[in-house]
Amino acid sequence: MKKLQEAHLRKPVTPDLLMTPSDQGDVDLDVDFAADRGNWTGKLDFLLSCIGYCVGLGNVWRFPYRAYTNGGGAFLVPYFLMLAICGIPLFFLELSLGQFSSLGPLAVWKISPLFKGAGAAMLLIVGLVAIYYNMIIAYVLFYLFASLTSNLPWEHCGNWWNTERCLEHRGPKDGNGALPLNLSSTVSPSEEYWSRYVLHIQGSQGIGRPGEIRWNLCLCLLLAWVIVFLCILKGVKSSGKVVYFTATFPYLILLMLLVRGVTLPGAWKGIQFYLTPQFHHLLSSKVWIEAALQIFYSLGVGFGGLLTFASYNTFHQNIYRDTFIVTLGNAITSILAGFAIFSVLGYMSQELGVPVDQVAKAGPGLAFVVYPQAMTMLPLSPFWSFLFFFMLLTLGLDSQFAFLETIVTAVTDEFPYYLRPKKAVFSGLICVAMYLMGLILTTDGGMYWLVLLDDYSASFGLMVVVITTCLAVTRVYGIQRFCRDIHMMLGFKPGLYFRACWLFLSPATLLALLVYSIVKYQPSEYGSYRFPAWAELLGILMGLLSCLMIPAGMLVAVLREEGSLWERLQQASRPAIDWGPSLEENRTGMYVATLAGSQSPKPLMVHMRKYGGITSFENTAIEVDREIAEEEEESMM
Repeated sequence: MKKLQEAHLRKPVTPDLLMTPSDQGDVDLDVDFAADRGNWTGKLDFLLSCIGYCVGLGNVWRFPYRAYTNGGGAFLVPYFLMLAICGIPLFFLELSLGQFSSLGPLAVWKISPLFKGAGAAMLLIVGLVAIYYNMIIAYVLFYLFASLTSNLPWEHCGNWWNTERCLEHRGPKDGNGALPLNLSSTVSPSEEYWSRYVLHIQGSQGIGRPGEIRWNLCLCLLLAWVIVFLCILKGVKSSGKVVYFTATFPYLILLMLLVRGVTLPGAWKGIQFYLTPQFHHLLSSKVWIEAALQIFYSLGVGFGGLLTFASYNTFHQNIYRDTFIVTLGNAITSILAGFAIFSVLGYMSQELGVPVDQVAKAGPGLAFVVYPQAMTMLPLSPFWSFLFFFMLLTLGLDSQFAFLETIVTAVTDEFPYYLRPKKAVFSGLICVAMYLMGLILTTDGGMYWLVLLDDYSASFGLMVVVITTCLAVTRVYGIQRFCRDIHMMLGFKPGLYFRACWLFLSPATLLALLVYSIVKYQPSEYGSYRFPAWAELLGILMGLLSCLMIPAGMLVAVLREEGSLWERLQQASRPAIDWGPSLEENRTGMYVATLAGSQSPKPLMVHMRKYGGITSFENTAIEVDREIAEEEEESMM
C-alpha cells in the first residue's frame, strides 16, 4: 500500500495549462470558451457589438449623399444587389473564421500560415483608421460641448473668427421665394465656425506646415481616447455591456430627428429629392461601383473587427442568423438616416430659397457645417444640436471599440502567456501611443492629414486584403473543407448561394472595385487646397505598405519551412497542426488530439459528460467524421 502511494506521488502531473477538459476530472464543463481569453457575458453582446460596429458615421453622412447623387431611389437596386453579392457572403465568411478558431486576425492564419501577412495588413489598416477616426470623435465632442449653451456659437456672425464674407443666411424673401442676395460670394456662420474656429485652418500653410497644436482639440482627443480605454478596459466583458447603450440609443435619437424633420415645412421637398428614382443612372457603371463601395465600407469587412468579435463567441453560436440581422439592419438604418437628413435639408433649402442640391453635402461638411446650420433654424436649437452630436458620438464609439479590440486581441493571441494577464495595461499603452500619433491631427492643418489618412489608409489596400482572404480560404484551404468546418460548427453546410459568391462573385466584384479605384484615381483635395506631390506619394505608399505585408508574410513563412521551394510553399500553405476549434471537446475527425498537450482522443466523451447524452451537434460531428472517412477511402481507390 505504501509503495502504491509512493508511486502515485511520483506520477507526473500534467500542468494546468496543458490539461484537456477530459483530464480535469469533475470540473465545471458548462463553459464553452477559452477561459483565459475572455468571452461575451450576455446573449446579445455579440449581436449588438456587430450592429454598433457596422452602423457608424458613414450611414449618416455618406449613404444619403451617395443615394441622391446616383439615382435617388433607383440607387437601392444596385445597393441591395451588391449587398447580396458582396456584403452578406463576406460578412458570414469573416464571422465563420473567427468563431471556428476563437482566434484574432493574426493567429487565425493558422488556417494557412503562408497568408499570415494578410492579418498583419489588417492590423496596419485598422491602426491607421483608428488614429484618425478618434479625431472625428474628438470633433464631435467639441460640438457636443459647444451645444451646451442657450445660443449656438455658430448661429450668428460678429465673432472674432468671422470675416466680412460671413452672412447669416436667413432673412426676408422676395416675391419669388428667393433671398435677394448673392449667396455664392458669402459664407455661413457655421462654415466659418468649423474652418476658422474649430480647425483654425487659416493658421496653417498646408500639409507640410500644419502650424501649432490646438489645445482645445488636443483635450477633446484625449477625452475621446480616455472614453475608449475605459470601455475596452476589460475587453469584451466591458465593451459588450457598453454597446447595450451605444448601439441602441442612436436609434432613439434618429427616430426623434426623423419625426422632427418630417414635420418641418419643406421636408417633403428634401425627401423627394433624396428618393425620386432616376433609372437612367443604372446604365452607368459608376453607380454600381458606388453601391459596392458603400456596402464594402459600411459593413466593415476586412478590418478584422467582425473576425475579432466572432472569436469571443461560443462554438455553436448561430452566426448565420446574426449575419442577416446585422447586414439588413445596417441597410435599413442607412435608408432611415437619409430620411432624417434630407427632411431637414429640405426645410433648410426652403428657408434659404435655394435648391436642395446646393445645401446637400457629404462627410464632415454635412456633420459639422450643413446640419449644424439647419439646427440654428429650429426652435430649441441647442437641444436638437446636442441630440444630433450625441448620436454621432455613440455611432462613432462603437466602431472605435472594434478597431481597438481588433488590435489588442490580435497581438495578445500571438503572445498569450505574456500579454493576456496584462491585457488592460497593454490596451492602455496602445491608446497612449495612438493618442500621441494623432496629435498632428489637432494642429491648425490637422484636417489635411486627416483627409490624407482617410483617402489612402483603407482604400485599395483593404480590397487587396479581402480578395486575398477570400481566395486563401476558398482556393488554398479549400471550399469543401471550409464548408465542412461550418457544418461542424452550425450543424449545416452553406448552400450554393454562399459557395458561388465565395468562389466567383465576391472576388470578381472586389477585383472590379480595385481596378476602378486605380483607373479613376484622383489626387486628394480639401476644398480649394490641392495636396503637394510628396503628400500624394506618401498616401500611395501608405496604401502599398499594407499590400506589401502579404508577400512579406509569404517570404517569412517559406523561409521557416524546409526542402525545395515548392515543398516549402506546400508546407506553408497547409493548416498548422493545432488549427481548429479552441476547445478539445469541439474537435472531431481530423481535429482530434491536435491541441498542445492533448491526451484524450475521445472529445465526444466530454460532450456526453457535459450534456448527458448525444446532442444534435454530436450527431453533426459523427456525420462530418463519416464524410471525411468516405473521402479518404475514395482518394485511396
